[in-house]
Amino acid sequence: MSVECEGCRSGEALDFDFSMAFQPIYDLRENRVWGYEALIRGLGGEGAYSILSQVRAEQKYRFDQRCRVKAIELASRLFPRGDDLRLSINFLPNAVYEPAACLRATLLAARRHDFPLGALMFEFTENEEIVDTGHLQRILSEYRRQGFITALDDFGAGFAGLGLLVDFQPDLIKLDMKLVRGIDASYPRQVVVASIATAARALGIEVLAEGVETEAEFTILQVAGIHLFQGYYFARPAFEALPHLNLTSAHAMAAELGIQVC
Repeated sequence: MSVECEGCRSGEALDFDFSMAFQPIYDLRENRVWGYEALIRGLGGEGAYSILSQVRAEQKYRFDQRCRVKAIELASRLFPRGDDLRLSINFLPNAVYEPAACLRATLLAARRHDFPLGALMFEFTENEEIVDTGHLQRILSEYRRQGFITALDDFGAGFAGLGLLVDFQPDLIKLDMKLVRGIDASYPRQVVVASIATAARALGIEVLAEGVETEAEFTILQVAGIHLFQGYYFARPAFEALPHLNLTSAHAMAAELGIQVC
């Protein structure tokens, strides 16, 4: 029996190949790597745009499926067993034909590589306009039923803003880097981010700050009550590898909070 949904069967085949880079997500409370985001790259390590610019509308179904399978294949090889790491994968809600059917290839890849379903986090971006909110709700409901973590990426930069947070409560939201960049020198950014963090806590949603590049940004975000971080300050993405994590300053911050340094 085919593991593809109707959208994948009727979609145009890919005429290019790609791979993935991995960037760590740091958990300040646990003082460890929480997980890794899989980022699209060319076969020679070229940036995501070199691949995304080749994806035609007729290929988006197959491309979305291939991204998931590729990320799981690589992560299963790279992730140390027993480290309780999450794998974050970006997906396009508008490229999902039918939630349960479109998960068949994902579930098969996870089973084939013995990758735990509870370690999979699927991010949908606020930058993609959601035409059918009911469809998105069905996707998130099915993903939660399967035990996946759900996340809203680029929060604060896209089409719907707080409207998406009102209509959908994912497990996690990722603050857009435009809110993070230079937050230490911007009182308005500090107020907005602190307000988002407060609202998220009240809704039982975790907040992750992405695009962190400086110690000053890291410090202000921690004061706002954020504990998950991602960005060049901690590590740049590594092509088909898990990068070394810069924890010198993070360890100092953890020590101030009374968190045991590993």
